[in-house]
Amino acid sequence: MKSLILAEKPSVAREIARVMGSREKHKGYFEGPKYVVTWALGHLVGLAEPEDYDHKYGTWNLEDLPILPESMKLKVLRETSQQFKVVQQQLRRQDVTALIVATDAAREGELLARWIIHMVKWNKPFQRLWISSQTDKAIKEGFASLRPGHEFDRLYQSARCRAEADWMIGLNITRALTCKFGAPLSAGRVQTPSLGMIMDREKEIINFRSEEYDTLSIDCGSFTATWRGTNGDARMFDRQQAPAMQKQLQGKPGSIVRVKKSEKVEPHSLAYDLTELQRDANKKYGFSAKQTSNVLQRLYEQHKVVTYPRTDSRYLTSDMTDTLKERLESIAVGPYATLARPLLRKNLPITKRIVDDSKVSDHHAIIPTEETLLLNKLNTEERKLYDLIARRFISLFYPPARYDDVAVTVKVENESFHVKGTTVKAIGWREVYGGEMGDEADEEVADNHENRAVLPELHEGDHVTIQRTSVRSGRTLPPKRYNEAALLSQMEKHGLGTPATRADIIEKLVSSDTIERQGNALHPTGKGKQLIELVSPQLRTPELTAKWEAELEKIARGQGSPEPFLQGIRSMSKELVLGVKGSSAEYKPHNVSNSHCPDCNTRLLEKKSKRGTMLICPNQDCEYRRSDDKKLSNRRCPQCHKKMEMKDGKAGLYVQCLSCGITETVNKDNKHINKREERKLVQKYTQQETVGSNLGELLKAAMEQKNKG
Repeated sequence: MKSLILAEKPSVAREIARVMGSREKHKGYFEGPKYVVTWALGHLVGLAEPEDYDHKYGTWNLEDLPILPESMKLKVLRETSQQFKVVQQQLRRQDVTALIVATDAAREGELLARWIIHMVKWNKPFQRLWISSQTDKAIKEGFASLRPGHEFDRLYQSARCRAEADWMIGLNITRALTCKFGAPLSAGRVQTPSLGMIMDREKEIINFRSEEYDTLSIDCGSFTATWRGTNGDARMFDRQQAPAMQKQLQGKPGSIVRVKKSEKVEPHSLAYDLTELQRDANKKYGFSAKQTSNVLQRLYEQHKVVTYPRTDSRYLTSDMTDTLKERLESIAVGPYATLARPLLRKNLPITKRIVDDSKVSDHHAIIPTEETLLLNKLNTEERKLYDLIARRFISLFYPPARYDDVAVTVKVENESFHVKGTTVKAIGWREVYGGEMGDEADEEVADNHENRAVLPELHEGDHVTIQRTSVRSGRTLPPKRYNEAALLSQMEKHGLGTPATRADIIEKLVSSDTIERQGNALHPTGKGKQLIELVSPQLRTPELTAKWEAELEKIARGQGSPEPFLQGIRSMSKELVLGVKGSSAEYKPHNVSNSHCPDCNTRLLEKKSKRGTMLICPNQDCEYRRSDDKKLSNRRCPQCHKKMEMKDGKAGLYVQCLSCGITETVNKDNKHINKREERKLVQKYTQQETVGSNLGELLKAAMEQKNKG
């Protein structure tokens, strides 16, 4: 008798099969003496589409909304149906008597496995592999301590509720907006409040009115101090104040009225969770959240040098304590050798900032595995991201940084001037980051240390003479637009999405043309600015969605019930659709071009993409698209018959269909024709030539005719 192991991806299945001795390779699965190992391809099963409930829903009509089935159906996804059949066949084998779920140990991994189990009608108990890294050791230990599948029922219910809520809210509101306003407008439970935060910031920037101000500094010889008012603000908005004060104080004596020294102890930063890592990668390397997720997945799955990526925990569990030295040994190479090796010669200091079982949810923080690090196997992106993880992990075992903060107040003619300085006493964990007090490892601390001076020994009562005064002008600045790091922080703060989904939400906003990246900043598009005004105020603010996310967490912990949550979602869907139906607002496409669709004559819309600006037909039944900055050839696609785009590549000219992706070569000397043209020309000239003509003569005539043309 054998057990079937269901992994999430072929690459993971391959590794599990190797470790567990299933070496016979078949189409869609591996087999060995004890285990058959197969895989999903992401989701093999999903929620049914509206037209699966009623054929009339295949056409979008406002009067059919809201669509709220009494019970949600599942369907096998067409694009992965062949692999589903493989999984189904293996589970129906007479010699397969047990099932082990080895999908990702998270909410989404649990959901895709349960939906497959439901569709294949597996009614027997199953076991769950729950591991946080993909090393051989972790896989073997995981199989030695499999957990009953029913332990994760609550996690599955939470995942099911999230999927059904997204279906009901997203599908109904998107269809309602699209039908009502005649444009492809997408809204959702998490994406809309995320767009709302970007738009709120945009309004702040638009409404901001810049003001000029001055600051006044005095040079006391060995240090420079800056004037501050009684409210602590150094800015003088009365433009006459600073010059007048400058004239008054020039050459006047002053005295030090306050010297405050305080020792600061700065502990190391916490280990990374996914959101914190995405923030740092965006700030330091400009990585998008999605880019970080993709690179991190390769480090976890392919290279096996980091632990499970999609975690929201920043602490480790007590059962990992004995593995920490082994992990340090594995990374004590290259640039990390001099930092890690001293730690290996003594006992590691394990504190509550490192290990705390009470603060770990499904998975602990992201740290290196025990797998030997081979830096030459990593590409540039992978090395950059791994460097963040490795240095953060090493810094956990370094002592706190210690420094003296010195705050000095100077009085001159009853005006107060201030200066702050820092004296480093022990560099501590900041040695891992090169020793600078303003290192990017902790941006808040870095901000606190800006503009701090190296001060001489100063005492209260000391007299100073003003050698020089200086006035600097400035302007107040509007709030900064969100970059991905800042937006991720806000999404986390308001409970929007999960670490695993936030990157995809940002990408969805970009792909739906509601926001765009300009450098590292996120700007709302004309479409996004209008869309946020068309949706209900309830959906555009984060409070409601954050409340739903909190309820989903309660369901996962067994503190909430699915049905009341879903009932609330149904009621909200009805309310939101009614709001759209009764709306008197108008939508005007912001990106209408002067070009018309050659198929249906609709004005084409401009849309930015990785391939440049595209012209897209907004007609749902047409789907015509072409590049705005490329030439169209007279050649038509053999599949969809639309005009193909002329391009110039390394091998010369070629044409490509933007709809189907089909490419055909075009030689600049025009002396050769492709097979499709050859067939057409042969057919054309066959009708003109005598029966005795041979193929060579026909082709010769065709070539001559083409060259003449």
